Amino acid sequence: MKTHHLFLFFLLNFNFSKAQDPILKDSITVLDEVILLEALKSSADNGIVPTQIIGGKVFRNFSPIDIVSSINQVSGVYIMSGALNTNRITIRGIGARTLYGTDKLRLYYNNIPITNGSGFSTIESFDLENLSHIDLIKGPKGTNFGANLGGAIHLNSKQPAIGSSYFRNSLTLGSYNLIKNNFLFTLQEDKLSLSLHYGHMERDGYRENNRFEQDGILLDLNYRLSPKTDIGLLINNVDYTAHIPSSLGLTDFIENPKQAAFTWKAARGHEANNYSLVGLTLNHSFSEKLKNSTSIFYNYLDHYEPRPFGILDEYTHGYGFRTKFTGNFGLNEKEIAYSFGAELYKDEYNWSEFENRYKDNNNQGSKKGDSFAKNKEFRRQFNAFGNLLFPISEAFSAQIGMSINKTYYDFRDQFNKGSGNMSAERNFKPIILPSLNLNYAISDDINIYANISRGFSNPSLEETLTPEGVINPDIAQETGINYEAGTQWSLLDQNMQIKLALYRMDVKNLLVAERVGEDQYVGKNAGKTKHQGVELEMEYNWKLGTKLILSPFISYTYSKHQFVSFIDEGNDYSGNPLTGVPANRLNSGVQATLSQRLYWNTTHQYVGEIPLTDANTLSSDSFNIFNTKIGYRNQLAKRLYMDVSFGINNIFDTQYARSVLINTTGFGGSEPRYYYPGDGRNLYGSLQLRYSL
Repeated sequence: MKTHHLFLFFLLNFNFSKAQDPILKDSITVLDEVILLEALKSSADNGIVPTQIIGGKVFRNFSPIDIVSSINQVSGVYIMSGALNTNRITIRGIGARTLYGTDKLRLYYNNIPITNGSGFSTIESFDLENLSHIDLIKGPKGTNFGANLGGAIHLNSKQPAIGSSYFRNSLTLGSYNLIKNNFLFTLQEDKLSLSLHYGHMERDGYRENNRFEQDGILLDLNYRLSPKTDIGLLINNVDYTAHIPSSLGLTDFIENPKQAAFTWKAARGHEANNYSLVGLTLNHSFSEKLKNSTSIFYNYLDHYEPRPFGILDEYTHGYGFRTKFTGNFGLNEKEIAYSFGAELYKDEYNWSEFENRYKDNNNQGSKKGDSFAKNKEFRRQFNAFGNLLFPISEAFSAQIGMSINKTYYDFRDQFNKGSGNMSAERNFKPIILPSLNLNYAISDDINIYANISRGFSNPSLEETLTPEGVINPDIAQETGINYEAGTQWSLLDQNMQIKLALYRMDVKNLLVAERVGEDQYVGKNAGKTKHQGVELEMEYNWKLGTKLILSPFISYTYSKHQFVSFIDEGNDYSGNPLTGVPANRLNSGVQATLSQRLYWNTTHQYVGEIPLTDANTLSSDSFNIFNTKIGYRNQLAKRLYMDVSFGINNIFDTQYARSVLINTTGFGGSEPRYYYPGDGRNLYGSLQLRYSL
């Protein structure tokens, strides 16, 4: 690690406890309820599973369009972002081998599962300004949420405080013709709580063929039917069109990172998505010792994507339920907390492909030609779970958990019906996923914990197919055992918070996507990997007098992930570092608040080299990115509040790859395209006005 990184490492610190922002405590009302970072959850919901919480204080470090940087501030979690609509989330190296999109974790919105039937999640479908906080469970230790190898992410929408009703509008303008507006109306009365968001964003982007335009509406309605029962309705719709510049080869990336890949520019490649989620939730308290929350939901995705090698036209209907009981009972004068429940997700995925005749369209972009594929997929995932939390003593507690997953795929080829139907189904055996969590409170300010848990990852349905398009019965689920130990310290009158975690995860039946065509991949189980690392996070809340508060922080990740045994096409890569994962990542910065009105945040991100090939013959360059933001908030009138801010991203205009592909291949003599260039230096300004009713 370079000298200036070591300096930042020892200088800066980080916080994990729930907290309110120390702002506007006098006559100025806090604009939003905010949660800082990290707590060992003590409720029966998650028991003592370590859960990272990202809230408003972290969101405020970044632009309102930058949910990626907010999550990247957490150790062990790294999002590669090729564009606003192209994100790949990796947690402790899990998911790094996925070429496009996010899988191997579970994504929830207000406790409603939104990961589709083949295991893919799209965090880009949700607006950062609509969220109050994000919960992160790293690794398979959260048995209540599927026990996926990568873990789980929970997006939580903003809820109005008791007696709080207001209008709020946030307008952001910035480089690349960025316009973003988010309008919020909240109403909170005796039995009714309502939040209605409408958002619009458009941006030309840093690169050619990079325009993005989105409209979204979110309704979050809750009504108390009785002192013991309330019901909630969630409606979320996002409609966006995103042009795709795609990845670049090394020469193009160095000489002109603003350009789009030639064929994607010629075809004016893009994707048009219309995504809807409707959920109905009933919460009921049977007694002080037994409560239930049950949700039923439906989602719909209409996706149209003209690509140079074919036009993809697809739609998905998904539906299901989730129910969870929580409570406690007495045993030998001790209270045993428990939770148990189940969730079911089913969807029907219809997709067709057509020739793209953009070369014969007079430079007008994509033109639909003849159909060459038509398929229907039925996908089902069922999870059952349960936990028991035992207080062994006042300081020591143990939680045992169990999750069971059952996955089913049914593939129907509707294009080749007359020439040997290739339809098939795959019914995976139930997989049992136990977990044990231990927590010991050395004192009120020091906790240590340990975990051992089993997790899994499903192959996508496409990965279960052979190159001929039939189900491969030899494809198995990835499974792994996670070992983790950590500690959390609160020092100096709780002004300094320190968290340290060490983990190791052994994964077998590693799923590898083998490219057999320009847009065709098949899966295979190719070996074992070992994921191990150290995560350190610190923050210090430094009060300099009565008006100035400085909060330096740091988040450092060291990863030593490698292939244990991995032979692919006769090549032995055993012992090599895992492809697609940086060994070192550092996020640091400082937040300053003056007179509870003026604030200034500066952040730094360092990402080390990333191996791009399994043979480790090529790696991306390391990079440092610095961002800064300054703002002022005040009460303009009795009911009117203001927050104005100005920010600069990538202050030093660093050229870097914000996302990379691995093991890519050049076609037609072209250079392999590994790199998605990150934005150059860019500016933004935001104005938020709130009027209380």
